[in-house]
Amino acid sequence: MFALKDSWVWDFWVAHDGDTFHLFFLYASKALHDPERRHYRASIGHATSTDLVHWTRIEDALVRSDAPAFDDLATWTGSVVQGEDGRWNLFYTGATLDPDGKNIQRIGRAVSDDLVTFTRVSNNPLLAADPTLHETLDAGLWHDEACRDPWVYRDPDGNGWHMLVTLRAPEGEAFRRAVVGHAWSADLENWEWRESLSSPISDFGQLEVIQVAEVEGRPVGIFCCLAAEMIPERRGDTTGGVWAMPADSMVGPFHPEDAYQLTDRSHYAGRLVQDAAGQWNLMAFLHDGPDGEFVGQICDPMPVAWVGDKLTVVGGSQQ
Repeated sequence: MFALKDSWVWDFWVAHDGDTFHLFFLYASKALHDPERRHYRASIGHATSTDLVHWTRIEDALVRSDAPAFDDLATWTGSVVQGEDGRWNLFYTGATLDPDGKNIQRIGRAVSDDLVTFTRVSNNPLLAADPTLHETLDAGLWHDEACRDPWVYRDPDGNGWHMLVTLRAPEGEAFRRAVVGHAWSADLENWEWRESLSSPISDFGQLEVIQVAEVEGRPVGIFCCLAAEMIPERRGDTTGGVWAMPADSMVGPFHPEDAYQLTDRSHYAGRLVQDAAGQWNLMAFLHDGPDGEFVGQICDPMPVAWVGDKLTVVGGSQQ
């Protein structure tokens, strides 16, 4: 378990340098009293481990910029990869407010030679929602302009890099517009939007914290969504949580319309992480406790495996 006595911890991602696991996590002080206020106070913390269970906190990776900037409100969820030049690249969500107080998100990048001290690059922001491909605030259908949670990984055939992004389509019903946004880069520096990797007609208003992994030779995508952001027909008795979705390949297409739950809302923002022994695990932050109160801690790894056609949590506690 990773927890901070004085702060809530939520979305996170993991990088491995060959010897050590690096946990990058969002956190905000409990002095805010109301955990819903944490989003606009988020910084990116950093901890290390050799076993994904016992963690040592080190210096923070990134905090928000001084205004005016695309990330002057908060720094949100992202991913870390090592480039061909050996430098580490932190891709993250920068959040700001427009003059009407509406949240706008864009994608930024910071680099590091030692995986500890990160410096923003000069061409930030790298990406913003493209109104020809994505919904923007002008639609008036959603509470923010989504362009967040970049998940960056190498093309399996060596053709550059892919980025999966939480975005919404420019057409469709309000709670059916969630898509797997897609950008491509040859060099990690310059990015271009490509067509989204899922149909805009899904059962979800947003697909948060998207990731793709090849587990036991089979590609699978995961994301998270709570019941309040789904179509009523999908909600049923579920409260939402972490979801898995079929993937035709590591570069899609993805099928959120056929998604199934990995956890309920006691866990959120799940990540598939391979441990030092090669076992795939689900890690997530603890969202709701038994009393319904927000918890804000990161759970220990829970082993996963395929059971028939579904990826399933087969070990560890989901409480």
